[in-house]
Amino acid sequence: MKKLFSLILALMMALTLTASFAEGAAEADWDKETYAAHADIRYEIGTDYTGKTVILHSNDVHGQLDGYAYIAGLRDYFKSLGAEVILTDSGDFSQGTVYVSSTKGMAAVEMMNAAKYDVVALGNHEFDFGYPQLMENLSKAEFTTLCCNVTLDETGEQILPGATILTTESGLKIGFVGVETPETVTKVNPGLISMITFSTFDKLYEDTQKAVDSIREEADLVVGLLHLGVDVESKANGYRSTDLLEKVKGIDFVLDGHSHTVMTGGQNGEPIQSTGTKFANIGVVVIDNETKGIESNFLIPTFLGSKLYKFAHVDETTDVAATAQKIIAETDEAYNAVFAKSEVLLNGERAPGNRTEETNLGDLITDALVWSVVKEGGIEQVEPNAVVGITNGGGIRAPIAIGDVTKKDINTVLPFGNTVAVVYVTGAELLEALEASTYCTPDPIGGFPQTSGITWTLDTTKAYDQGAVYVLEGKESSYYAPASIQRVTITAINGEPFDVNATYAVVTNNFCTAGGDTYNVFNRSDARFDTGIPMDEAVMAYVEDALGGVITAEAYGEPDGRLTIIK
Repeated sequence: MKKLFSLILALMMALTLTASFAEGAAEADWDKETYAAHADIRYEIGTDYTGKTVILHSNDVHGQLDGYAYIAGLRDYFKSLGAEVILTDSGDFSQGTVYVSSTKGMAAVEMMNAAKYDVVALGNHEFDFGYPQLMENLSKAEFTTLCCNVTLDETGEQILPGATILTTESGLKIGFVGVETPETVTKVNPGLISMITFSTFDKLYEDTQKAVDSIREEADLVVGLLHLGVDVESKANGYRSTDLLEKVKGIDFVLDGHSHTVMTGGQNGEPIQSTGTKFANIGVVVIDNETKGIESNFLIPTFLGSKLYKFAHVDETTDVAATAQKIIAETDEAYNAVFAKSEVLLNGERAPGNRTEETNLGDLITDALVWSVVKEGGIEQVEPNAVVGITNGGGIRAPIAIGDVTKKDINTVLPFGNTVAVVYVTGAELLEALEASTYCTPDPIGGFPQTSGITWTLDTTKAYDQGAVYVLEGKESSYYAPASIQRVTITAINGEPFDVNATYAVVTNNFCTAGGDTYNVFNRSDARFDTGIPMDEAVMAYVEDALGGVITAEAYGEPDGRLTIIK
């Protein structure tokens, strides 16, 4: 009787959901702004999925643990309607909130085990804590993990299988291929991945084609679990999912990640779907078991609240929700202590934001980095007025709201566990760093420099003079050195005239000094050291000690005007 009641309730909720998404419909849980922003998302959930296989997929979850109960509940819902269901993810599950970063990604694996994922691909953030830590985490995984384009230097073998075939109870054979973005080489601290090689340029296509060919003959369908995305930043090297589809034959459909894009198809009609980030949506692909073809694909938003999404929620006593709540509660207890207050909203946006322009949060962080080193002493090669700060905008992951500020807030802004580092460079090398890290501005780039002590101008009307590809530890990166300095001008350093031949101390993070993102020039310097001070702790100490526990509107209400952008 209980089962019958549950099924009736589920069907009622499905009908409510379908009606609410009809053209022009307005459900109480929708506000006008939300409806306008998502009016292009249309889907219709049927009432009978007998003879169908449904692939549910996520990507770029970034530590949003409560979403796993949603996707598990949706899996059970489709099963109740007669479908066979496969759960997949396209990477970046190990990083993004303190709930996963505090366990170096293991909490994400624990959640995916609880939700019973079937097959996943790796994202660049899976490598944030290093290759050995990743493999230790995956040793506990109860799902299959794929990656066709990363090899172990010592043996030349792939670190994981590149492809697999899942056979459903009805006999449908669905092949999956996992592809990792080659940009990981410069988006992760290179020292943590020095023992592995990521296939770049044409080798990326070759390795993917090889993986596809290994299963194409046997599989009824081949699905690409790609962590490539469609960002403009990735276009120059041909690392977008759309680029790969042009070069690789035999992939029927792509479940994409990396660029946080919400799409049910590529710009030119390519068979690509992506859910955005942090379970904003759950992706659905419906396959007909008899024709062995894809019948439909759509997204189910999760932002609507309980009324429209109740059918996909799981009771709080179930294993998935309980596992999430246990992790969240334990972490909150350790990280929720208030240590400061903010009078202003500190900008944690990607674009426009920390990847495209100077922000007040970028100013605060770089000021804190410089302060954390200068107050301890140890910068002896230069005078105090020759010390500057730089951090990559892509490493700033969240805003700080007005009001109380907790340790969790700062850790969420800076979740990577990076430490404060110092590198000595010439004025010419400092120019190279700024030129390279803004090569595609005004388009967003993770390496975009948030700065302290540098007054500079970026002229985006001028073209980037692309030189040779940057090479790290003998391996090609995703970025190119500037052949000349065309776009960046430094006006002053801490109010003093800039000297291209002078030596400057750049206080940054260990990711950048290792050549991460576009900062290859820092890695070339023999004069660098790591202080061992965690970035989040440096910021907290600065706010507590230097600012007296209050981030004021006077100090950080607006960007300081360190950067002028000519558009």
